[in-house]
Amino acid sequence: MNFHTRKWVKPEDLNPNGTLFGGSLLRWIDEEAAIYAICQLDNKRVVTKFISEINFVSSARQGDVIELGMTATHFGRTSITLRCEVRSKITRESILTIEKMVFVNMGEDGKPVPHGRERIRYAEEAYEHYRQSAQSADSVDETAKH
Repeated sequence: MNFHTRKWVKPEDLNPNGTLFGGSLLRWIDEEAAIYAICQLDNKRVVTKFISEINFVSSARQGDVIELGMTATHFGRTSITLRCEVRSKITRESILTIEKMVFVNMGEDGKPVPHGRERIRYAEEAYEHYRQSAQSADSVDETAKH
């Protein structure tokens, strides 16, 4: 599980019980999961298709720092399935788990399109892909000048 994002629980994030409002947490999770899917599929057009049971294990209070963790568990033809865990940054105590979040890779026409991925793409691999793409674009530009 990769924990990339941290959030600081502020007064505006609290429910009447003085704990983190579930709606705020779910908004953060959906955004983080979408970003993770975008990075994995190399496409900014992904949509949330399904979220399984949400298991609130414990709560967070004002001033707590929490971490949102995501990992890809399955790659379909046009989809990616993620698992999510939210935990306290300090105690590592689990706050919430979601076993299954499915995102669909969309084309410019708004319809599902195959993504061609079969495994988790790590930051180093994504950077290398970006670097090679940039070099290819530079060489095309140089060829066009001559």
